[in-house]
Amino acid sequence: MNSLHRSSPSPIELLYNEHHGWLHGWLRCRLGCAAEAADLAHDTFVRMLGGNAQQRFDSMAEARAYLRATAQNLCINLWRRQEIERAWLDTLAVTPRDHYPSAERQVIVLQALEEISTMLHALSPKAVRAFTLAVVCDMTDNEVGAELGISGRMVRKYVAQAMLGCLALRARQTADELRQEHRP
Repeated sequence: MNSLHRSSPSPIELLYNEHHGWLHGWLRCRLGCAAEAADLAHDTFVRMLGGNAQQRFDSMAEARAYLRATAQNLCINLWRRQEIERAWLDTLAVTPRDHYPSAERQVIVLQALEEISTMLHALSPKAVRAFTLAVVCDMTDNEVGAELGISGRMVRKYVAQAMLGCLALRARQTADELRQEHRP
C-alpha cells in the first residue's frame, strides 16, 4: 500500500476546506484588516479543535452560523483587548519617562488587565461598578452603597463576588499552565 495514501478527511478538515475562505472574508469585512481576519479565522478552527472537533452540522447554514458565532466571540475578545491596550498606552503617554515600566513589566501589566477584564465581564454591571469603586477608587462600602443606591452589605457581597471571580480565573489559568507543562 502506498504510504502517501490517506484515509478520508476528518470532519474538521472538511469543515475547514468548505468554510475557511468564507469565514476569512466575513472577518476581513468585519475587522477591516486581512491579517487580523486570518488570525481569527485560524483561532476559530483551533477553538473547535479544543472543543468538540467531531461536531457535525446538518446544513451549510448551520455550520456557518456556528463558525460566525465563534468568530464573533473572538472579535469581541480582540476588541476588548485592543481597548485595554489603548487605555494602557494612554496611561503610559502621561507617565514621566523616569517612572516608565520596563517592557517586561508592561507585558505583565497588560496581561493582568486582560485577566481582570475577562473576570469583570462575567459579573453583573452593579457588581463591576461596586468592585471598581471600592478597590480602584478606594471608597468605603457606605460610600459605594450611596453611589449605587444599595446597602453597604450588598457592596461587600459584590466585592467578594468579584474577588472570588479573580481567584477562580487565576486557578483556571494555573491549571491550564500545569496541563501545558505536562504535555508530551
